[in-house]
Amino acid sequence: MQLIGIWAVVAATLGPIQNVLGWTISGALWPGYDPIAKTISDLAADDSPVQWIQSSFFIFGSLLTLIGAWHAKAFSIPGRVALAAAGVAGFGYTFFTTPSQDSFSDWHRIFATIAFVLFSAWPLFAMRFDKRYHWSIRPVGAITASLVMGLTTLWFLLTWLEPGQPIVGLSERVIAVMQVLWLSAAIWMQWLHQQRQTRVSV
Repeated sequence: MQLIGIWAVVAATLGPIQNVLGWTISGALWPGYDPIAKTISDLAADDSPVQWIQSSFFIFGSLLTLIGAWHAKAFSIPGRVALAAAGVAGFGYTFFTTPSQDSFSDWHRIFATIAFVLFSAWPLFAMRFDKRYHWSIRPVGAITASLVMGLTTLWFLLTWLEPGQPIVGLSERVIAVMQVLWLSAAIWMQWLHQQRQTRVSV
């Protein structure tokens, strides 16, 4: 059975923490910033006073995704490729910033959309059918996770692309937390599963 490497576990542990910590710290350092109505990308926009703080967390999160994709060998190769592509897309939306709070960048939106879609779809691509793998990456877990995250991503994208939506920041944070938590949970559950199997076989 393919294994979850220890570095994937480390990345899975740090991922949710840095995800929430990034926009929490950046938002707290910007008086008047509204996390319900404003997106996380607004924190990294060119006119943001905390641009480099949030951008640093974007880059760190993308690196963790690449580490997870490389070392989570229990996931099938298409799933690992999807995760790696999502990580690369993270560098893309970090580099192609939003010019200001009242405008947008097409390239930023393209890379961000790619990342959100891939983070929702990776369980389907990573799916295993062998019962030696944890249920989270077998059909019951993978299909359910992708369906729930896919619908939530669609809700966010429709909200994001409609100007003046008062809850766009909230919807983005819901799907961002959901996606990173599921990836971390799947890595941890498979790692614990393989540890148990190793002890049983000894």
